[in-house]
Amino acid sequence: MTALACVTDTRIIVFARASEPGVAKTRLIPLLGAERAAALQRILIDHALSTALAAGIGPVELWCAPSAQHPQLAQCAERHGVGAASQCDGDLGARMLHAAVTALAVTPHVIIIGADCPALTAADLQRVAAALADRFDAVLIPAEDGGYVLIGLRCCDARLFTDIAWGGNQVMAATRERLAALDWRWCELPASWDVDRPADFERLAASGLIPNLEQFLD
Repeated sequence: MTALACVTDTRIIVFARASEPGVAKTRLIPLLGAERAAALQRILIDHALSTALAAGIGPVELWCAPSAQHPQLAQCAERHGVGAASQCDGDLGARMLHAAVTALAVTPHVIIIGADCPALTAADLQRVAAALADRFDAVLIPAEDGGYVLIGLRCCDARLFTDIAWGGNQVMAATRERLAALDWRWCELPASWDVDRPADFERLAASGLIPNLEQFLD
């Protein structure tokens, strides 16, 4: 596969939920308050889309909950010049499965990320795309909390996404077991971290990945 084919054959899907105060980033509300927690989520969505576009490896889509018609998410997609689609009903596994199957029907490779991992870089996405082009069936970036922050696929099987306790600390372990059972060729990149809890916010503020976060604590 040529370098150009690698670029054009990988679609990046960014999962995001509308940033409604009291619903968004609930574990950060005790630290930030509902309004600022929701504002932080909007910033993280923008950051994830900017990173995906900077990778330059193919089309980027924002997959939205509750729907792509939500004004905030529709405006975000338009602002970044990316496509928008609605997440289906069901748990996270069902929604990722639907997104992966939909994407792989029209493109050889897909990468799915959330908006909660600002440490993810364009170079990370490029490395994942290169691994998929090198005929790895799946590529993952584990999360330090036991989940994963990215999954890249060149094929799909429902067993990767069903009967998993999403949000728990055994998600990555369960996924490794499924991949081994499928006898797929897969690899992992170094683990990263997401922003869910007050300690994560403090780590984010100290990292400098997103400037001016001190305003959230005024």
